[in-house]
Amino acid sequence: MRWQDLRPSSNVEDRRGMGGGLALGGGGIGVVILAAVLYLCTGGDVSQLLDQLQGGGGTVQQEQPTASNSTSPAGDTNEKFARAIMGSTEDIWAQVLPQQANIRYRAPKLVLFSNQTQSACGYSVAATGPFYCPGDEKLYLDFSFFRELEREFKAKGDFAQAYVISHEVGHHIQNMLGTMDKVQRAGNNNRLSVALELQADCYAGVWGYYAQKQGILEAGDAEEALTAASAVGDDMIQKRTQGYVVPESFTHGSAQQRMQYFAKGMQTGDMRQCQSIR
Repeated sequence: MRWQDLRPSSNVEDRRGMGGGLALGGGGIGVVILAAVLYLCTGGDVSQLLDQLQGGGGTVQQEQPTASNSTSPAGDTNEKFARAIMGSTEDIWAQVLPQQANIRYRAPKLVLFSNQTQSACGYSVAATGPFYCPGDEKLYLDFSFFRELEREFKAKGDFAQAYVISHEVGHHIQNMLGTMDKVQRAGNNNRLSVALELQADCYAGVWGYYAQKQGILEAGDAEEALTAASAVGDDMIQKRTQGYVVPESFTHGSAQQRMQYFAKGMQTGDMRQCQSIR
């Protein structure tokens, strides 16, 4: 992927190197990591996760972040990459959304953090994976997830990482269209949760379609994204973490479904093909 040719976004907030504390009663940090595994597929609802942990007897004690020396210097390759992908999503959706949905695109902000951070959706740890918070219209990303994606999920390549970011931007599109609010009003509904995630995958594919038309993709890039989509399917995660699959507990969709919806958007560039929510 020739991401170096893309315009870098200015809508990036770098919180890496900020200090903060998180103390948990009961099972401690191990409980967070164990519970968060199920949220590793992109777009998890962080506030629900923390609510569940607190309901189980854990207590969260939060310290205000304090500035410290960043372990990831500004302008590093990961940051440059993230800014480039965000810039591409901004440019493409600024054209596609008015054309296909008749609304003006409002760019979200990407927040880079390390270990833990505060959002309008609650206090979040890196183990929850990348997520979008509709309350502040920000995407949150700890670059450790990219390493996890390659090492644990065997999904390598820069376009696999771009898929992660573009999926979260897909949730922002849903927020702008009112789709996310509709699903949240329905309450705890796994079917709608899966539909929401699959639609975000499809929107990520729509971005990929136009990125391909711009000539920035290289041979094998589409396969990288499909591998990443498959790796974070609920069935694949459940097999890795508990050894068996419980389809009725899915919140993001199976590996096959996630590949199918990303491919649908990538092949057509048509948002109408992404209507998984009725």
